[in-house]
Amino acid sequence: MPRPRKRLAGSAEPAGPDNKGPAGKRTKTKNPVGASAQVVNSSPQKTSASKTCGKYLSSYWLMKSEAESRLEKGVDVKFSIEDLKAQPKQTACWDGVRNYQWVRRKVVVYSPLGQARNFLRAMKLEQEAFFYHSNCKEPGIAGLVKIVKEAYPDHTQFEKNNPHYDPSSKEDNPKWSMVDVQFVRMMKRFITLAELKTHHQAHKATGGPLKNMALFSRQRLSIQPLTQGVRFYFEPGGKGTKLTGTMLLE
Repeated sequence: MPRPRKRLAGSAEPAGPDNKGPAGKRTKTKNPVGASAQVVNSSPQKTSASKTCGKYLSSYWLMKSEAESRLEKGVDVKFSIEDLKAQPKQTACWDGVRNYQWVRRKVVVYSPLGQARNFLRAMKLEQEAFFYHSNCKEPGIAGLVKIVKEAYPDHTQFEKNNPHYDPSSKEDNPKWSMVDVQFVRMMKRFITLAELKTHHQAHKATGGPLKNMALFSRQRLSIQPLTQGVRFYFEPGGKGTKLTGTMLLE
């Protein structure tokens, strides 16, 4: 199996539906040895992320990453939660996010892939996110991570051999950002997409907290905000439905 090649989190280097194409954190570049993975309050690029996120500002997130090997321009884009756990200090940069809003005729339009870049830029230190395995045989939520460095330039946009190279992005005015995440814990059990969908459909009928979950209303987003109601439904000890003796997403 190809070895993950994840760049050190915070280093000073230059910086759909689930089975229908890439989603989320995808590129891995090699980690230097002996790196620090402490919480860092970075200096994020000037951005209108807070304004563009609007009502979707969140303190809890869902982040998609490909859990099975897939070559893109000769690079294996797999990065599972197990790969994150194997990193120094269980910390890595979340690079490769390439979707954002654009303007047409003075009207803000969202690309088919949505607002993932702007959501990523809105993330704050110590906020938590569900690590979601996508583009795999059985997609679903595998564990929890937390943000340990806020948005800063994504190095992959400048690397010509990287699948996410963007020749239109300049180092003095980078288009793309990434954050650093750290492993928190695994779910007590893997929560499948099928199970989440069952609850989502039930909540659409009853007005429950999963009724507007972006995982189903905006499937192509690789970074998704969760409403407070969804967050509490997911948390241990919350009001989620008991399944086989285990709280949903406990």
